[in-house]
Amino acid sequence: MKVAEILQNTKKTLISFEILPPLKGDSIEGIYKTIEPLLEFKPPFLNVTYHREEVVYKKHYNGFLERRIVRKRPGTVAISAALHYKYGIEVVPHIICGGFSREETENALLELHFLGIRNILIIRGDPDKSLREFVPEEGGNAHAIDLVKQVMNLNKGIYLDDELLNSTKTCFSVGVAGYPEKHPEAPNMKSDLAYLKNKIDAGAEYIITQMFFDNQKYFNFVEECRNIGITVPIVPGIKSVSVLSHINILPKTFYIEIPEALEREAKKCKTNDEIKQVGIEWAVAQSKELIAAGVPVIHYYTMGKSDNTRKIVEAVF
Repeated sequence: MKVAEILQNTKKTLISFEILPPLKGDSIEGIYKTIEPLLEFKPPFLNVTYHREEVVYKKHYNGFLERRIVRKRPGTVAISAALHYKYGIEVVPHIICGGFSREETENALLELHFLGIRNILIIRGDPDKSLREFVPEEGGNAHAIDLVKQVMNLNKGIYLDDELLNSTKTCFSVGVAGYPEKHPEAPNMKSDLAYLKNKIDAGAEYIITQMFFDNQKYFNFVEECRNIGITVPIVPGIKSVSVLSHINILPKTFYIEIPEALEREAKKCKTNDEIKQVGIEWAVAQSKELIAAGVPVIHYYTMGKSDNTRKIVEAVF
């Protein structure tokens, strides 16, 4: 079933989870151990993130640095298929612009189509860590909307090779990312919302937000979206803090704000167990308020771990 249909037709708030592919060299069994404790809550879909290559430097005995390009978390397509068929659940692999040509993207989309996967989440992705700004691959998509348009073309049977005869149409349901606190590269919220509307107008059917810790920012974001004619479902994304360093790292990494009350409670903690409990209680309160507001799904960012998320969901659903 397509995620857009799930979101449109649900009569109650559902849950979904986002997971990371394992680091290269790790077993897929780690993914199963993360997911299985959460499946009893019957999520209608799981998201699987996609990761671009990274530049790393290996120091040799003579002091010289060797520059290497590696992909630390490969396997999104295979993991998505494994989860889909092992557990009989819809999966939503992320498809990103960064690090891929349009040809490579088309091939990945066709692999997903052949595997019977019909849902994807499209994001531009982060810049190469060695660069100050995002630079697309040669022949790659520069913006998420370009990728949305590529997928919509495939859904019409339009491939990059325009000489193909009798090309098969794909049937992907597309979600995109939204930023209640503004995308870090957007000059202001108004322009950010305009870019988001362009992606919806191009064919995206729902929005999943970046994590936030202040529900009012989500409610304001939804209202602003509705005011400019964005009518698709908007799924809130939630994460719990689990170590004290999150209070400083998350704002720097994701360009989000930590509410003063959460910071104050976190700084009272002496151990990671204490901060985990604060994070769980904060996420529980967020979740209950979002459910009362009638959101279709709450999307939990697990970051590869299920223990905190399970405690939150147990307390709420």
